[in-house]
Amino acid sequence: MATTFLRELFLCVALYYILRHVVSRLLSCFSPLPPGPRGFPVVGALPLLGSAPHVTLAGMAKRYGPVMHLKMGQFGMVVASTPDAARVFLKTLDPYFSNRPVDAASVRLAYGGQDLVFAEYGPKWKLLRKLCKLEMLGNKALESWAAVRRDEVGRMLRSMHASGRKGEPVMLGGMLIYTIANMIGRVILSGRVFETKGSEANEFKDMVVELMTLAAQVNISDFLPAVAWMDLQGLEARMKKLHKKFDRVLSRMVAEHEASKGEREGRPDLLDAVMAIRDGPAEEKLTNDNVKALLLNLFTAGTDTSKGTIEWAMAEMQLNPSILRRAQAEMDGIIGRNRRLEESDIPNLPYLQAICKESFRKHPSTPLNLPRISTQACEVNGYYIPKNTKLFVNVWAIGRDADVWEHPLEFNPDRFMTAKGAKIDPRGNDFELIPFGAGRRICAGVRAGVVLVQYMLGSLIHSFDWSLPEGSKPDMGETFGIALQKTVPVAAMVSPRCAPSVYD
Repeated sequence: MATTFLRELFLCVALYYILRHVVSRLLSCFSPLPPGPRGFPVVGALPLLGSAPHVTLAGMAKRYGPVMHLKMGQFGMVVASTPDAARVFLKTLDPYFSNRPVDAASVRLAYGGQDLVFAEYGPKWKLLRKLCKLEMLGNKALESWAAVRRDEVGRMLRSMHASGRKGEPVMLGGMLIYTIANMIGRVILSGRVFETKGSEANEFKDMVVELMTLAAQVNISDFLPAVAWMDLQGLEARMKKLHKKFDRVLSRMVAEHEASKGEREGRPDLLDAVMAIRDGPAEEKLTNDNVKALLLNLFTAGTDTSKGTIEWAMAEMQLNPSILRRAQAEMDGIIGRNRRLEESDIPNLPYLQAICKESFRKHPSTPLNLPRISTQACEVNGYYIPKNTKLFVNVWAIGRDADVWEHPLEFNPDRFMTAKGAKIDPRGNDFELIPFGAGRRICAGVRAGVVLVQYMLGSLIHSFDWSLPEGSKPDMGETFGIALQKTVPVAAMVSPRCAPSVYD
């Protein structure tokens, strides 16, 4: 009798999977896959992407359409390249694309995907996101650390002022990462991460840039698991080495923070809140790796994305000095030159806001957004999308779509000064401008990102006149990564344009 039961159970399970496969095949017949390049045997379209996949995929979209399918080794990938296509995937079908793929980057760099960025959509991800919102990234939390932002920006301006007096160029990217990392450190750990802009800060900057670059590389092992053990590109070896560096830094931060717990009585910070849950009930318990992975997210994504947007905006204004002068004139009329720009001034500075939006549009910090994966088969615009298909939204292509933006290759903040343009918001509801993504997996730091970019960029514009070192020329080359890097960092000469008391 038991044997008969087991035989019937086996037949039922087998029949279930056969029927599911047949239904899937029938659906794919009635609704074909989206169009896309044929690719090559075994490897598919992998060799076609090159060193700038966002550019390559944007070119392909002009031929194959706003929703493309590419066979990538053993897996499928779908790419959305217009606002309407992005809206379908990130809003209408958001529940189907709420997870991230488990790739080498999340495993090797993000503690096995135990962080906020790559964690599976579920209770632990919701808990991490809730903590970050309550303690750091929500509107109320942002207001609570406004004084930290003001103090660290003041330190940055003083340092730049000193460099200007010495006739030394300001290395803008390094200065921004140093400043933002200290802001984040004071909120998370109740202390500055770097006291001087020495070798330790420079090494951290290089580590952040390397992580963003490595994590975005097209890794053959992710698409051809059978050859993963060979690590043909050497990417996983580099990821492991970089992970060890970050783990040493993060472990030290956690240990020092625990040792100084008695000094923060009545003044808990974000890491205190996370630690309390780590030691709490089993159903909500966070591991040490969860804690370190969350710190990794906040320090890397929080620094490099904002830094990149500001650096690109300053580079564009070096090419278009009239934009810089107009922004300074707007600020002189509202603020004058006898005090610093304050965050409360920003609502009265529409041209500054327009410059920030234009930088988000032309130089999105994450050009292909972060990948998602379909948890079940679905249909998009009459096309069949199989389960376990990777999704990329080409935010870079959307920002340069001539059907959406007039003269999209021009850096022109005036496009956001019209009644229609002024209403466009970069925080996930207007799909022609989604630098932080959209839907339930939108960047957790979207509010903080907008505030940091507006306040820091505005402070740089208001406080200094900017010029290139003698003999140098603007370089707008891109290096692809999770965050789009300037190939040649901005190095500029600054001269004060405000009263001396502004830099005290």
